[in-house]
Amino acid sequence: MDWNSFVDAVDSFRSGPWVVPLRIVMIIIVALVATKVSTLAIRRVVAKATSKAVTLNAAELRNSTDSEDVSDQLLENRVSQRANALGTLGHSTAVIGIWTISIMMIMAEVGINIGPLLASAGILGVVLGFGAQTLVADYLAGISMTLEDQLGVGDVVDCGVVLGTVDEVALRYTRIRDFYGVLWYVRNGTIPFIANQSQGWTYAIVDIAMRYNADLANVRQVINEEGQHIALDSSYDTVFMDAPEYAGLQDVRGDAVVVRVMAKVMPDQQFVGARLLRERVKSALDNAGLHIPLTQMQIVDERRAQ
Repeated sequence: MDWNSFVDAVDSFRSGPWVVPLRIVMIIIVALVATKVSTLAIRRVVAKATSKAVTLNAAELRNSTDSEDVSDQLLENRVSQRANALGTLGHSTAVIGIWTISIMMIMAEVGINIGPLLASAGILGVVLGFGAQTLVADYLAGISMTLEDQLGVGDVVDCGVVLGTVDEVALRYTRIRDFYGVLWYVRNGTIPFIANQSQGWTYAIVDIAMRYNADLANVRQVINEEGQHIALDSSYDTVFMDAPEYAGLQDVRGDAVVVRVMAKVMPDQQFVGARLLRERVKSALDNAGLHIPLTQMQIVDERRAQ
């Protein structure tokens, strides 16, 4: 075979009818491999960042007199939540970018001129902007919430729609599981606010009704003494940050007075701390002879009364 015959064979091979489908298949395979590689790379980066997170010693934070320093340490320790949220955001961005480029390459292979398509992208964007305003708002809100560390995976948040634990932070929605086990998908653009109960410390608050004629000075003493016992109990190192204390008289009713007990607790422990407070304070008040009011109702038989 001479050189001209070889060149003709190569040209015939390159212009065969099966070349374009083969190229399209290769583009799809490369896109799938790139998606898989980016997913594994992001997971590895997230795992590495999470493994480097410094575990705070809860016992050292208890009874600290510098609340600002403790709060700063807790906020800086949000490596895991932030890494997972940014990982989800990065994965979504990578997948969208890879497949957008792949689709454009496939369109070029089948003979579609993407030049005018790119030139008209501005007009198309305006048209889609009116029809997909909510979608764009969801994406922008998702990016903003993640970059500003407003929430992260594992945080307990109240977003105005549901109170629960964040399972996933995506570009378009945030997945939250409430305390009944129900999974909520909340569009990011519809979230009016985020009350994050996992950033820094929070309070466990318990209101206890006492008899109307209870000696409040005695009640205060009993509650504060029990709070000191709790502060010295190492089994509560992961719950309470300082000693629970009597906060004052919260309400006065016709049959009772309501006193409030407050304690600074670790992130996500406000519900556990409140339950423990009710149990410990009730036992302490019972032992001191201070009891909750017993509501009584007298039923009169009108026929006998007559």
